[in-house]
Amino acid sequence: MFDMQTPWWELMLRGFLIYAVLFVIVRMSSKRTVGQFSPFDLLVFVLLAQAVAGSLTGGDESVQGGLLVAATLLGLNVLTDVATTYSRKAEQVLEGHEVLLGRNGRIFDDVLKKNLITRSGIEAAMRQADIEREELGAAILEADGTISILKKKSSSPPTPPALRTFRQRARHGRRNRTLFAHRNVARLRAEQA
Repeated sequence: MFDMQTPWWELMLRGFLIYAVLFVIVRMSSKRTVGQFSPFDLLVFVLLAQAVAGSLTGGDESVQGGLLVAATLLGLNVLTDVATTYSRKAEQVLEGHEVLLGRNGRIFDDVLKKNLITRSGIEAAMRQADIEREELGAAILEADGTISILKKKSSSPPTPPALRTFRQRARHGRRNRTLFAHRNVARLRAEQA
């Protein structure tokens, strides 16, 4: 139970190799597997953990061996977090980048297929954001696999008097601004009297 049958450096090396290979496999599979587990994705991850469990310890059943492998895996995870925090390049390589899935009411089907996202997945994200397709400003697949939906900015037309004032100022330039300032001062003096 407390006797290690495998050298400590071999357990650490096994942990590093398994972590690195699984990291690459998960990164290559798709972003969706990270952010949105389907029952099948969950099953694959559970079976994947079971498949590599024996190779992590190399048959070593000792407590110290298990703790050493666990510490190695946690340490690698912390190193990955530190690298992505302090390096933009490491963040892009290790975590990926955002992908634009749609804009201005239009969904890009070719981008959906490339990223293994179904149309129903993006429609569900739009329902969750409580917007219709015509209101879609942007749909973004985040680096963590979630889909962010941004609503179009509503630009309400200016009111007619404000529009006229804007046009007058634009037409007459600086002279007009001075005229408006004098009128406002005269109006304020009249109100105070």
